[in-house]
Amino acid sequence: MALPQHDLAKSNINKTLVSMTMPMILGLIMLMSFGLVDTFFVSLLGTDALAAISFTFPVTFTLISLNIGLGIGASAVIGKLRGQKLYESAKDTATASLLLCVMFVGLLAILGVLLIEPTFILLGADDTLMPLIKEFMWVWYLSGVFLSVPMVGNSVLRASGDMKTPSIIMAVGGGINALLDPVFIFGWGPIPALGIQGAAWATLIAWLCCSIWICYLLGVKRRLMRTKLPSLSELRLHSLSVMRIGLPAAGANMLTPIAGGIMTAVVAAYGPESVAAWGVGNRFESIASIVVLALSMTLPPFISHNVGANCYDRVKTAYRNTLLFIVIWQLALFVVIWFTSPFIALIFAKEQEVSNMIVLFLSILPLGYGLQGIVILTNSSLNAMHLPIDALWLSILRLFVFYVPIAYVGSLLFGIKGLFVGCVIANLLMAIVSLMWFKQSLEKSVKTAAIEANKPCQKALN
Repeated sequence: MALPQHDLAKSNINKTLVSMTMPMILGLIMLMSFGLVDTFFVSLLGTDALAAISFTFPVTFTLISLNIGLGIGASAVIGKLRGQKLYESAKDTATASLLLCVMFVGLLAILGVLLIEPTFILLGADDTLMPLIKEFMWVWYLSGVFLSVPMVGNSVLRASGDMKTPSIIMAVGGGINALLDPVFIFGWGPIPALGIQGAAWATLIAWLCCSIWICYLLGVKRRLMRTKLPSLSELRLHSLSVMRIGLPAAGANMLTPIAGGIMTAVVAAYGPESVAAWGVGNRFESIASIVVLALSMTLPPFISHNVGANCYDRVKTAYRNTLLFIVIWQLALFVVIWFTSPFIALIFAKEQEVSNMIVLFLSILPLGYGLQGIVILTNSSLNAMHLPIDALWLSILRLFVFYVPIAYVGSLLFGIKGLFVGCVIANLLMAIVSLMWFKQSLEKSVKTAAIEANKPCQKALN
């Protein structure tokens, strides 16, 4: 029997969130740093290689988004089951979630390989970059299947209150990738120089190792999943609740790379130098938003557990305290980034035009990262409260009512600088909408819970 690890419905809220988030921050720092190392090695191949890999970001993130979405579904369902102390059902759900993710990602990867050329033509890639993109993508699609296992497996661990192990797995995976990058990209001993494709092979090997590791942890050491495959009827029974949350969450996450693809196409009109700078800036954004990303992984298990225990007063307090902290943190970080942007640009750009564009990006967009954090954390909180359709609508509004239209209008009026400013304005407007949406959703959830059952931990929200 899988035993409970943490009772998230009784512990001190702030201390619990800090203790859960710190390991995730460290793990993400390692993982994202290795991602920047990946970009650095590719940049040594020249501007074309850097531009080519920048074109792949929206597409690769589409596959990653499916993993994230199903991981969100698994975490929300398992977290709630553990809050209700239904540990065997949680184990069945974990098994179904992993199998489901491998099946979905495998099908999407096959489709992606068949549609590489038309996809990237649509994104604006020209004939010069297409051969490089093809070399990279067919190997990366294969690695995406192996990536799905540790991503969803880590969600299972987080739902049980373990944040340390997922951070270690992420760091080790990123470390293996970073160590293998120069070996496969530039060649070493009997291994030939594979160029941009070498980065994809490094990723594949790294996540294959992590897949084996996470399956051993969950199935043998922790006993958080079954060690045998479920029957078709068992898979259907235990995956429905995960899909109910996971598929809308995956759809919401997939909207991000679609919007990113549109934005990349807009930026492409300003030349390959702008695309290269856009790609570097987006990679750096992941580092700058690392605390937001960590909280988006630790806050949902806390919320799901407390929803299962009917402790909505703790949900409200955790959400409010987290958002207040993240706005203050990101504003302070913006000041640091603004001062250091010229030095950051020198690291990743060989050409002066690319360097200037990176500085422009880092001098404007980080101002909106705190506002963007409000949107991201609200979205993840709604999924954790088993309100995936609300989260999906929030994503649609963010990307296609605010972000893309406002940024595009800004580019028409003031060029690339107007596009960057438009992104910040869009984040401000969407943050206001997110706060209002969460307040209404929480009030509805409290009323529904009060009708269904009156449990001891339930308190009135003022």
